[in-house]
Amino acid sequence: DVYKRQDQYGYLPFDLIGKESVSKTLEFGYDDYCAALLARKLGKQEDYEFFMKRASYYKNLLDPATKLMRGKDSKGKWRTPFNPFLLSHAATAGGDYTEGNAWQYSWHVQQDVYGLVELMGGKEAFAAHLDSLFTLETKAENSGFVSDVTGLIGQYAHGNEPSHHVIHLYNYVNRPWRTQELVDSVYRSQYANNVDGLSGNEDCGQMSAWYILNSMGFYQVCPGKPVYSIGRPAFDKAVINLPSEKTFSIVVKNNSKSNKYIESVLLNGKALDTPFFGHQDIVAGGIMEIKMTDHPTQWGSNNSSQ
Repeated sequence: DVYKRQDQYGYLPFDLIGKESVSKTLEFGYDDYCAALLARKLGKQEDYEFFMKRASYYKNLLDPATKLMRGKDSKGKWRTPFNPFLLSHAATAGGDYTEGNAWQYSWHVQQDVYGLVELMGGKEAFAAHLDSLFTLETKAENSGFVSDVTGLIGQYAHGNEPSHHVIHLYNYVNRPWRTQELVDSVYRSQYANNVDGLSGNEDCGQMSAWYILNSMGFYQVCPGKPVYSIGRPAFDKAVINLPSEKTFSIVVKNNSKSNKYIESVLLNGKALDTPFFGHQDIVAGGIMEIKMTDHPTQWGSNNSSQ
């Protein structure tokens, strides 16, 4: 019944499903994208087109006035009043978000980042809006109590998994230095070598997975899409052991606490000018050499769509 309503309206109306309408619409969109990829692999073109259409339903919930994902009822009217800072819990009837708020969930379009960028007004507008996420503070009277929304940097919540890809979105809008400095900030503010050293609930190991992948120098924004986004490596050298005794190595030069920005990257001896590389590059084996510096650079800032 929920899926039928989603297809009928192009989103889940909050007056028909009761709660978590925005979160479910967004998360179902990612699921539908994965189903579409499977259908394409199986040669089922009609199913592929069906699921890809559903994967774009997120566009129906972006409020152009606020550039935030907002609840909408079955008559097409936005939820009013709208408080983008108000946190809601999964058990809270009427909340449009699952353990989060509008600011945290509005970036949950991993399957179509460039579509989201365009919907928010282009790269400049998107980047400015993203900057706001990391600076806006929650007023006490709006916060409520949501135990999973922890590790806050502005409205960014590192303690809850739906936020984990967001820092890497700067790579899509020609500002890779912002990804680099924010990854570095999270290392230092959200992780510690203590029994309580994680900033959130270790659901399925994701808090650690974020650290492990990023510490090697990259992160997968959209699982299912074989593309990695380059951030700020933590180690001087990391080696991934592959079948047939092959390896993929990430070697970092001039790495230090102050040198958190990337100056240049070589992939198997050739300059890599985009902050993205493919899974096939890892599988093939080889070496990625990353040279660090102490100031933001233009490396990777003119990348083409990946």
